[in-house]
Amino acid sequence: MFTYIIIALTVVISLRCFKDRRLFEKLAFIPYLTVKRNEWYRLVTHGFVHADMTHLLVNMFTFWSFGVYIERVFGYLGFGAFGFLGLYIGGMVMASAYDLYRQRNNPSFLSIGASGAVSAVLFSSIFLEPWSKILLFAIIPVPGIVFGILYLVYCQYMAKQSGDNINHNAHFYGAAYGLIYPALLDTSLVSSFFSRLFSF
Repeated sequence: MFTYIIIALTVVISLRCFKDRRLFEKLAFIPYLTVKRNEWYRLVTHGFVHADMTHLLVNMFTFWSFGVYIERVFGYLGFGAFGFLGLYIGGMVMASAYDLYRQRNNPSFLSIGASGAVSAVLFSSIFLEPWSKILLFAIIPVPGIVFGILYLVYCQYMAKQSGDNINHNAHFYGAAYGLIYPALLDTSLVSSFFSRLFSF
């Protein structure tokens, strides 16, 4: 249920921001303003704002693809709605933590989008089912654990490049958060992860 609520909120807010630049800039993650003006809400609100329709649709489709599953599994594990929201909202915050520190004195740095939170949800699914198939480029089925490794390496590589206007750091740290988050809620899941990992 919360997956659909989050998607609806994100779509409504993003569509509004497409037409309202002032609202866009008010909600975007700008580390300089976050620190200088104590606008800490930006660590969360930026995840409900997107650059364009493609950015919005890709993020929300990916979130829907894994969010429904994770929400159901979290319910089964006893984590409930708060556990699920902790994953998604926490993914937004943790995905921004690195840039909050590195870019805190850079007034021109701006980041938007739910990619960090979506990465967190995706990587929690990999943690829970490491050999489940994920479609690489939406076509090629790849085991989740293989996809995860390739994704993290790619994010680190691209973060060192420049010019594509994609916040690869947010993707990386959101993914890392999602990978460890279930284990923080229940440490017994660590042994379950390794059991599944070596039982292919």
